[in-house]
Order: sequence, then C-alpha cells, then structure tokens
Amino acid sequence: MTTHGDPATGLGMPTVGTEPSDRDGGPGPVGNTPPAAADTVPAPWQPPPDAAPAPPPADAAPAPWQPPPGAAEPRAAATADTAGSGPGHAPDLRRALVDLRAAISATAYPLTLPGVDEARRVGTALVGQLDDYLLPRLARLDAPLLVVVGGSTGAGKSTLVNSLVQARVSAVGVLRPTTRSPVLVCSPLDSTWFRRGELLPGLTRTSEPTDRPDALQLVAAPALPAGLAFLDAPDIDSVVDANRALATQLLAAADLWLFVTTAARYADAVPWELLRTARLRGTVIALVLDRVPPAATTEVSEHLTEMLAANDLSNAPLFVLPEAVVDGQGLLPGRLTEPLRAWFSRLAADADARSAVIRQTLDGAIAALTPAVGGLATAADQQVQAAEALDERVRAAYRSARRSVEQSLRDGRLLRGEVLARWQEFVGTGELFRSLEARIGRLRDRLVAAATGRPAPNAQLQTAIESQLVTLLREAAAAAAEQSHTAWQAHPAGDALLTSDLARPGADLPERAERLVRDWQRGVLELVRAQGGDKRFVARSAAYAVNATGLAVMIAVFASTAFIPTGLEVAAAGGTTVAAQKVLEAIFGDQAIRSLATRARARLLDLVDQLLQEEAARYLARTAAVGVDAGPGERLRVAAASVDAARTRTALTTDGVPPTDRHGAEADR
Repeated sequence: MTTHGDPATGLGMPTVGTEPSDRDGGPGPVGNTPPAAADTVPAPWQPPPDAAPAPPPADAAPAPWQPPPGAAEPRAAATADTAGSGPGHAPDLRRALVDLRAAISATAYPLTLPGVDEARRVGTALVGQLDDYLLPRLARLDAPLLVVVGGSTGAGKSTLVNSLVQARVSAVGVLRPTTRSPVLVCSPLDSTWFRRGELLPGLTRTSEPTDRPDALQLVAAPALPAGLAFLDAPDIDSVVDANRALATQLLAAADLWLFVTTAARYADAVPWELLRTARLRGTVIALVLDRVPPAATTEVSEHLTEMLAANDLSNAPLFVLPEAVVDGQGLLPGRLTEPLRAWFSRLAADADARSAVIRQTLDGAIAALTPAVGGLATAADQQVQAAEALDERVRAAYRSARRSVEQSLRDGRLLRGEVLARWQEFVGTGELFRSLEARIGRLRDRLVAAATGRPAPNAQLQTAIESQLVTLLREAAAAAAEQSHTAWQAHPAGDALLTSDLARPGADLPERAERLVRDWQRGVLELVRAQGGDKRFVARSAAYAVNATGLAVMIAVFASTAFIPTGLEVAAAGGTTVAAQKVLEAIFGDQAIRSLATRARARLLDLVDQLLQEEAARYLARTAAVGVDAGPGERLRVAAASVDAARTRTALTTDGVPPTDRHGAEADR
C-alpha cells in the first residue's frame, strides 16, 4: 500500500478510503462551547429557542480559546519525562491500593452460587483496572491525559480520531469490526511515556498495524499537542467477544471517555449501560453525536440531551457533527471538527485543566472501589456460609444416624431375631451355667464342636451379635448417605459437588463395620479381664470363664436397663433369661454387671462415632477441597476501608484549582 507521511516522524498514512456510508449533506450545527474539563462543565448543546439552528459558514472556524481577563496563563503541558508529583498522601493511597489488589486476587469463589459469575467478573475487572490505570496513574499524575474513543460499531470512531490528529492513523473500512486491536495516537514528545507501558501494562507495544487483541499500536502524530493522547478502542458491541472485552478494559483505563454515537444508534442499550458504568466510576465523559441529518439535528439533539439528563450525565459536553463527505485522506472537513479540536487543544495546553480531569476520574474510580469490593466481600461471605451449610447438612444426617444406633442399643430391638434365638439357646440349655466353670467349659466346648460339627452355642451367639451389629451400622450409614445426598441436591453449590458414589456408603463400609464389631467384642473381653483387677471380683470369678461373662455383658449392652429385659424381651426370652441374670448378679454383683455394660456401650458408641465420621468425611472432603476460606470477606472490607481513608487524606479533587473556576466565565459566553 502506498503511504504518505512525514519521514522524520515515521508516521505513515495509508492511501485514502471512506467510511462505509459517505457523509452526505451539508454541515450541521456543532456542539456547545466545550469546557476545559472537570466535574462541572457547561450545559450540553441546545438549539436556539424558536429557531432551527443555522449551520456555520463554510469557511468559519471558532475563535481560539483565551483565558478571561485577570486569569493566570496556562502552564505548559507536562511531558512524559516530567517527574511525578502526586499529592502528599499519595504513597499511602498507593500502598492501600496494592493491599486491596492483593486481597481481591486472593479471594476465590469456588462454590456454584447465584451471582458467583458476576463476582468473579467484577474481581477480575477490578484487578485489571488497578493494574491498567489506577496504580500507574496515581504514580504519575502529570503524565499525558489519555482520551479513549469508544462507541458502537460503525459510529465513525476511527474517522473522527484521524480527523482530530489530521492524519490517517487508524484504519477505516466497510469490514466489521474495523478496529481489531487498539491504536494509541500521541505527540512525539509523549511517545516515551506510553512506550514504557506503565498504563495498560498487559498490552504489548507495537509500531505496526496488527490484528492481535493483546497488542497496542503506538502512533506519533506531530499535529497532536503534547499532554494529550487518543486511544481508538474496538467496538463496545462488537460481534467478537474478545473485542468487546478489550473495549471495556480500555474504557476503564481512560482519563476521559470520548463516546461516539450516531443519530441512528444513540439510544442503543449497550452504550448506555457503559455510560452509566463510567458515570458511577466518576470518569469524565464527552460525547460526539455523529452523522446527524440536517433535518433531524434539533429533534435528535434534544432527545439525546434529555436522555443524558435522565442518566445524570447532563454535565457531559455534547458535540454534534452533521453528515458529511470525507476528503481524499478520509478525514472530515476541518470546519466541522474544529470545535472539538479546539476543546482538546485547550485541554492539552493547560496542565491544571488536565490535572483536574485526571484527578476527578482517578478519584471517582477509587471511590467506586468501595461499593464494588463490598459486593465481593458479601459474595465471599456467601461462599463461607454455603460451605458451612453444606457441612452442617451432612453432620446433621450422620448425627441422626448415630442417634438411631444409640436408640437401637437402648430399646432392645437387637435382642430379637437371631441374637435372641442364640441367647435363648445359650441360656435355656444350661450352656451359660456350665460354661461359667472355665476348665470344664473350655473342654466341653471343644468336645461338642468336634462331635457335632456345629459351633458351640457361645460361638453362635457371638456370631449373631456381630451380624446384627454390622447390619445395624450398614443401615444407619446408608440412611445418612442418602439423606446427605438429597440435602446437597437441593443446594446449588452442593449439587455441583455431588458424585454418584456419595449417594451410597463407602464401598468398604461392610469390611470396616465388621472390623469395628470384632474390635468391640475383643474390647469387651479385655474389659472383663481388666475387671479381674478388683480383688472382690477375682474372689468371686476366679473359676469362671471370661468368654461367657463377656457374652453376657454384650447382651446387657443391648437391653434398656443393663441386662434387665423389659417388654418384648421378657415375653420372648421367658424366665430363663431372668434366671440367668439373677445367677450372674449373684456371682459378679449387680453393680459390676451394670458397670461393665455401661462401659461397653460407651466404647461401642465411640467406635460407631468414628465409623460415621469416616463416612461423613467423604462429603466434608468435597467442601474442603474447594478451599473456601473464612477470612477473605473481612480482609476485603478492611482493605477497602483503608483505601477509602487514604483517599480522603489524599484529597485528589481538592489539591488543585478546578479549571471551571478559572475559565468558567469564558466557557459560559
């Protein structure tokens, strides 16, 4: 492509092209007399009362801006090499912002909850704004003012930028999106500042046109005064997701947002959403209403002015550009863009005016952090609350299972079925009494087992006890797993964490339950042996088998009154059970039997607790694995409060004299 430009600056200008729709018709009215900048600006453009606005003469240009009589001369524009000179408390504010960035970055939202995607998006956006704009801008308040030119597809942003700098620096064309990677245009004197990458450090600097969305093309324009730069951003409503995300990122890094819209697109929803966001952040905004048909100038301008007022943007200056045909270089006629160029030239020439704009936008963006971080803190708290709620639902289910086991031990239900049959056999046949004599009992057990091939009654009873307890534990664990699974399914965060195997007990639960019961039974026998340390007990039981006593204690654990059968137990077991009880009490003492049964029951429940905790841990491990920390919400609030306090001490917007105090009279003329 043939290019034209100044070889000394290396500024290339591609051969002329036109915007997709030629700008037909004569020039229309231009916007209001623009202010220097700041939070107080002149009223937006208004048509003259009772008359259609007349277009300016073809050869007319606005008179150059002059300060009012008695006003101080504007300071020279600051260059990129000027040392930063922020407010006295700026270091405190910077440290507070760094701490806030660390708190935001450290906060995760791993549980699937309503609004969590928004919290993640806001957190990422805040970190991006801190890195892209707030921290580097606070370090250099005197750096060139960055104007980000944003707007909808086909609004003419690139043509406007080219016209303002009097060179074709940004591509235009009929293909959409035209601007795929941002183009930053600045004075050659400011190139060093933007090339260093302190603002928007995540974008790679390049001097050549590129389609890479992570690249920032830098172009030096000799016609652009020092202290001011334009950044042509991708379309805010681009069909390409990456372009829309980049446009939002760049707008968050703007000192001033120049929003470009057209007579056909000014009421679209997407631009107004971003305008409201910029207003909430305190960003200084100016608007260009482009491609306005002469016949519709008054109607469209008035409606846009009403919309600005309804959205608390009535102070934003509005410039109106009529439909026009671009020249051979693809630029708008100079007489149409002169008011906007004059506004920016005045801003570039006045360091105080630029500083006021920068400070207002910076202060507003920092002030907007507090409510945004408050929302993140609430989202972080909700994560903790959700994790606790999920864990509590599991613990409640397994507490219920434990109570079920304990109740089964107390209400005698385990003394039915196989256990009752084997116990009745053990007692009713006199086996209990015969086996209480240790030497005779052990010999008889071996002889009976060898002769009949059947286990001795005491072994059968022990097996029945084990089987009954294992069944009880498996049923309790299964009920708790199902209850926990159902409870988590009803919770959005829990449902996302569930796996199908959690609906059932662990695959190895039967083996663990059997091991638990056998360990308990051995423990009961050890308990009986340990009881032999009591001399009175030894004197009474020296000749009796520990095994038979242990079985009696196990049965006592299953009775509601420590081996005294009640209700169905009496009806089913008959007098032999009571008789056996009386014999044991006579031999060992009533208190000894009760004490052994109480201790054995407590030991069994301890083992049951351990088993159920292992089962519950399958669920609790799921919430623990996502890493929900209880501290981020409070850390975010503390960090935001520190930023707010440091912002108040720094007083960004009161450090200098607002430009409207100095130039307001002229601007209102």
